[in-house]
Amino acid sequence: MTTPTRRVLALAPMPPEKSAYALARYSRSPDSIEESLRWVHGHSSEKFWEQFYFDYGHASIADLGHVIICFEGISELAAIHIEDEALWDGQAKSSRYQDFGPGGVFVPESIQGTPVETTYRGIAARLHQAYTILHTPIKDYLTRTTPKPDDMKPVVYDRTMNARTFDVTRYLLPLAATTNVGQVVSIRTLEKQIGRLLSLPTAELRAIGEDLKRACANPPLNLWGELSGQPAGLAEPLAPTLARYARPSEYVMKTYPELTQAAAERLKLGAVEASEPVELIEPHAPLDELAATLLYRVTAYPYRQILAAVREWAEKEKEELIEVGMRRRGPYDELLKEFHCGYGFIFDILMDLGGWRDLHRHRRCQQVRQEFTPIHGHETPALLKDAGVAQQYQETMDAVRELVESLALSHPEAATYLAPFGFRTRCLFKMDYAEAEYIARLRSGVKGHFSYRKIAWLMQQAILARHPFLGTRITATPPDIEDSLAR
Repeated sequence: MTTPTRRVLALAPMPPEKSAYALARYSRSPDSIEESLRWVHGHSSEKFWEQFYFDYGHASIADLGHVIICFEGISELAAIHIEDEALWDGQAKSSRYQDFGPGGVFVPESIQGTPVETTYRGIAARLHQAYTILHTPIKDYLTRTTPKPDDMKPVVYDRTMNARTFDVTRYLLPLAATTNVGQVVSIRTLEKQIGRLLSLPTAELRAIGEDLKRACANPPLNLWGELSGQPAGLAEPLAPTLARYARPSEYVMKTYPELTQAAAERLKLGAVEASEPVELIEPHAPLDELAATLLYRVTAYPYRQILAAVREWAEKEKEELIEVGMRRRGPYDELLKEFHCGYGFIFDILMDLGGWRDLHRHRRCQQVRQEFTPIHGHETPALLKDAGVAQQYQETMDAVRELVESLALSHPEAATYLAPFGFRTRCLFKMDYAEAEYIARLRSGVKGHFSYRKIAWLMQQAILARHPFLGTRITATPPDIEDSLAR
């Protein structure tokens, strides 16, 4: 028997459906990669995908093909939903380092050309005006209190002061602010993303889902190839079979409204109780966790308040609620993300929306976010008072909250877009110890935004109080330790 020669090869980019087909065959035959590529080149990848992926449900083969997708001119609300995948790599335009003022706002098609559009644009304009006007006094204060070091270049210093200013003014950005997102995902994740977007009630998100299908069915932008001397117009569609078969999920579309109805009928809690920014939930039974998490997702209550009620239910009542979350599941549907349970560390976090956007990037944990609402109030950065502009900020946020609550009575979808980053939002984070240590250590560092630094520090403090030994092994930086020029 001859000893095979070791080789490590990098393959040139290929259309994702065909590269996945080639690698799937490569794993199932004795052929070399060159032989597998030649074989796939002469056979229909479309038939392969129809048979093994869509008919037989062999989903793992789609992990072998990846695509680069860019979204431009979308709302911050849409960006949140685009990024809401566990296996996702990408980045959005940063509100910490760029001026979002010139970008304008997204206006839902349903109100375009109606009197409501005037109201909508008026609220957005009020936020934009404050975002723009407050920049100068905040930056002036920062430059007075944080002089430029002799060894720092003026352009670097100015960029740093602008970034620190945007850290504060971004509290006035609404979810309607337009942004860009770039992602690199497997076509398995892409299919899930398309189906999820097509299943959501917001019109912009469904339209983006349709745009994604078209982007997969048509030849991609090949500017790099053209710049490198390749003939134009030769690129193949990235994932035409996926584009043809991707569809909305009846399971998702029908289950969340049914859970909302079940919560209204079964959960009689009255007023939303006050809660701390970070609450580490005590250990509890899986049945209680599943029922409480499903209810948490479709209400505005703290997890602690819901859990206390659920624990009083009979076991049959809990099972009936969980069945609501499962009964419409099809043969290839994954369970809703709310069914991820059994993690040792469950944090109920109430924080500003902008800071949560940064924590939303963490993928090694399960996140269950409640819908955006003005009922939790807003955060006020301490720097606003120091700079002498807290009153103007407060007046703007109070007025916007009142206007958004009024608009929500008749146009709830449009009102959601006008929630500014300073509004508080509630999200459940479930994780193991390694992820808790990582978030608390990384996000509490001096280079971070002061909002999530506080949350990361409080997470470490909560673990320290509950599990002293484990807490002492987390190297978190207290929020009062700062390095203003390190961001």
